[in-house]
Amino acid sequence: MEALQEKVAEYIAELKQQSVSDNTVVSYERDLKQLADYFAAQGSTCWRFVSKSQLEAYLRQMEKDKKRPATRSRAIASMKAFFRYLEQSGEIERSPAGQIKSPKIEKEVPHILTPEETVQLLMQPDGKTAKSMRDRAMLELLYATGIRVSELLQLEVEDVNLTMDYILCRHGGRERVVPFGHAAKKSLQEYLNTARPALVKEADSRQLFTNLSGRKMSRQGFWKLIKQYAQAAGIQGEITPHTLRHSFAAHLVNNGADLYAVQEMMGYADLSAAQIYAKMRHASVREVYKKAHPRE
Repeated sequence: MEALQEKVAEYIAELKQQSVSDNTVVSYERDLKQLADYFAAQGSTCWRFVSKSQLEAYLRQMEKDKKRPATRSRAIASMKAFFRYLEQSGEIERSPAGQIKSPKIEKEVPHILTPEETVQLLMQPDGKTAKSMRDRAMLELLYATGIRVSELLQLEVEDVNLTMDYILCRHGGRERVVPFGHAAKKSLQEYLNTARPALVKEADSRQLFTNLSGRKMSRQGFWKLIKQYAQAAGIQGEITPHTLRHSFAAHLVNNGADLYAVQEMMGYADLSAAQIYAKMRHASVREVYKKAHPRE
C-alpha cells in the first residue's frame, strides 16, 4: 500500500515538470511533507483513506501550535491542489479538501525602510570587487523597480535596456516594462562592463545576475546577502527579500505617485493590492498631525 509520503513525492515531481514557479513548488513540498509527517505520527499513512475530518484535525493542531492564519491558509491551498490532482487523475473519487475553507486573513501592513535606511542599505556594497559591484547593482535595481526577488533572479541580459532605461519583467506568463533611474543605470553599467565578465564562467550564459560560481542565484542566497547588508547598515527590525519592494511602492506613493502606475510597475493584477500603500500614507499623515498640531 503506497504511503502518503510517496504520493506527495510523486506529485512534487509532476509539478517540477510543469510551468509552475519554483516558489510554489517549494511551498507545496514543504506543506505536504508536514501533512504527511502528521499522518504518519497518527499511524495513518495511506492517502486513499484521508478524510475531511482528519484534515480539519490537522488544521486544528496547526492552530494549537499557533501557526499564523496565512500559514494555515497556504497549507489548505497545498492540500487542495494535491487532492485535486489525485481526483483529476482518477485515483480518488472525491477530494476530501474540496469543502475546507481558509481562515480569514487580515492584510498586514508590510514593513518598509525609511528613505534614510534605504540609502544606508544601498551604500553597503562598496563596488570595489566583482561581488560588491554585483550586489550594488542588484539592490539598486530592486529598489529602483520594485520587482519581486524571484523576478530579479530570473532576469536575462537581454531584458535590460540601458538606452531607454527599462527592464522587461516576466511573471506568471505576463510581461511588463518597468523603468529605472540614474543610480540603478550607473550600477548596472559598471556591473555589466566589469563584474559580470569576471563572475560568469560560460560565455553563452544569458543570466543577468549569478552567484560566485557563475550559476543562477537562489532566493535563499539573496536573502542572506540582504540580511548581512542590513545588519552592516545598522537597520533594526526584520528585513525580508520583499522589504525593498514594499519600500519602493510606499516611497513612491508618499511622494504623490498614482496608484494605478504603482500597480502596473509592481505587476499586481488589480488595484486593491496596491491600496495598502495608500493606507500606509494616510497613517503616516495622521502621525505627523498628532505630533505637530498644537491641540494634539
